[in-house]
Amino acid sequence: MAPLLAILTFVIVIIVFLAFWLFASTDTQQEQIRRRMESVHKAERRGGEISLGLNLVRDEMLSGVPAIHRLMMRFSWSSRLKNFIEQSGMRAKPGKIVLLSCVLAVGTYVVTRFFHVPLWGCVAAGLALGSVPFAAIAFKRNRRLRQFEEHFPEALDLLGRAVRAGHAFTTGMEMIGKESPEPIGGEFRKTFEEQNFGLPMRDALLNMTERVPLLDVRFFVTALLVQKETGGNLAEILDNLSRVIRDRFRIYREVRTKTAAGRLSAMILIALPPVMMLVLSNLNPGYMQVLFDDPKGPTVLAIAGTLQVIGSAIIWKIIHIEV
Repeated sequence: MAPLLAILTFVIVIIVFLAFWLFASTDTQQEQIRRRMESVHKAERRGGEISLGLNLVRDEMLSGVPAIHRLMMRFSWSSRLKNFIEQSGMRAKPGKIVLLSCVLAVGTYVVTRFFHVPLWGCVAAGLALGSVPFAAIAFKRNRRLRQFEEHFPEALDLLGRAVRAGHAFTTGMEMIGKESPEPIGGEFRKTFEEQNFGLPMRDALLNMTERVPLLDVRFFVTALLVQKETGGNLAEILDNLSRVIRDRFRIYREVRTKTAAGRLSAMILIALPPVMMLVLSNLNPGYMQVLFDDPKGPTVLAIAGTLQVIGSAIIWKIIHIEV
């Protein structure tokens, strides 16, 4: 009865916490002002001067709970986590993500202890479930960056056509923000609004490279800054950059085609040990039970898991070719 009560309590707490997290309003007018002021703060920080007022605006973005905010301000990774969340397109504050991760980790540890799971198993389960929010953010970030990279050449073509038609560069960015899908439209619209509110174009473009940490975006911003200093045909520069990005995509797809067999082999080799362990446990439970009953069993499992992770990382490094 006690384990079931603990599980029920844990589930109720998670549901209440997630409901509050999902339905709490985070896109108020004050939050919009803070995000715009954060762009100005990045520009001043890049120039070496940080005003106290803007610093306070940045600090308030970490968490709405003062205690969690003060705790997170002691660590340097808080700002990196905030940038990581923004790159995924989520509006959640870092304090919410950290709190959700801690609730999942501690709750999983408490529940597994009720089932008399060994201490190392409880800790491993807690760490695994506690890392789920960060894994979800990383997944959304990678998917958003891939979508941005796929539509980026189309945005450059639109910008080049707007420049050829006689429009100003900023007007072309506004057109991309209105007509392009997300996340391309949102990023260009935010860059246009930043410079429209008085931020220099150079700082607005550099802020874009921080929000979208892609090599193609850095090429784009560098080409624009160089063209602004030295002059040249902007439309031709944009066309050449668009062609280079499309060629990179073509080579990347060719590489994925040629490494498909290697990736399939890697998946089989990585999945083979745990799958065989489950199969043997079902066919002959006594054969695998020794690893859990013998005092040296957890040590053997820990060594095997470590070697599995190292081998998976080596295989991934071999088959993953940067283009």
